[in-house]
Amino acid sequence: MIEICDVGPRDGLQNEAVTLSVEQRLELVSRLVGAGLPAIEVASMANPKRVPQMAGAEEILAGLPRASPTRFSTLVLNQRGYERLTSVAVDEVHLVFACTESLNRRNANASVEQSFAVMAGLVDECRRDGRRVTVTLGVAFGCPYEGEVNAEVPLSLASRMAERGVDALIFADTIGVAVPRQIKEVIGPAAGFGVPLGLHLHNTRSTGYANVMAALELGVEMFDASVGGAGGCPFAPKASGNIATEDLVYLLHREGLPTGVDLDAVIDTGNWLETALGRRLDGMLHRSGGFPAPQPAAAMG
Repeated sequence: MIEICDVGPRDGLQNEAVTLSVEQRLELVSRLVGAGLPAIEVASMANPKRVPQMAGAEEILAGLPRASPTRFSTLVLNQRGYERLTSVAVDEVHLVFACTESLNRRNANASVEQSFAVMAGLVDECRRDGRRVTVTLGVAFGCPYEGEVNAEVPLSLASRMAERGVDALIFADTIGVAVPRQIKEVIGPAAGFGVPLGLHLHNTRSTGYANVMAALELGVEMFDASVGGAGGCPFAPKASGNIATEDLVYLLHREGLPTGVDLDAVIDTGNWLETALGRRLDGMLHRSGGFPAPQPAAAMG
């Protein structure tokens, strides 16, 4: 079973010109739960002054539909963000930092090593508090400020983080520059770290789904995606569109790989989100529909 984590309520919304209300964001989560998404990243504990689209994160976490099999997570960027979780319930914490100095300083106002130390400490706190924890390595394949990222950079950081006992390591193509060769250069060696691996892919340059196929060949079973293909990073220029959840589900199902996700329900959610945001989203399936199309019921004689 391939596990898809829909990051639409967080990554999908954090760079939008239109800020959805808490009620709208909870409806988005509810729709994704109804579509059978096994995991959803519902919020970010980012400073709302820097990322106003993520304001009200505590209200989102408090309003989640708890009587569901979906695993809910929230993004945490620093110690202060984790401390905001003391009064709310959350199944999983997603920690993230960038592999390059330039982006990490813009995103976290810290060096890579400083962020690594903070994240390592937060891994320990998650363990103490009984929370599942994953670590995402941003710009693992290319950086908008420093260009190409040698595979040894994310691999070194990932190896050290694997020793901390994380539940999963996610390599992020934050600005959508990776090609299958790079996926293989990173995932191949990382498979030896003894930690489940996943990918957070953007389709900025139309290589996201090719990268999915390369990863599947290497045994990767976890992918982030965003309904409608919404997404982007406010601190990384041209970091547009995540791979779209519905497009990914279509690809996997046509390849005979189960996901447990209702494609038609995700397509409906993509259309709803496009209306809520008032703009055309980058995904394809919420406009074109799946294939083969459902057949009309036969007329009664």
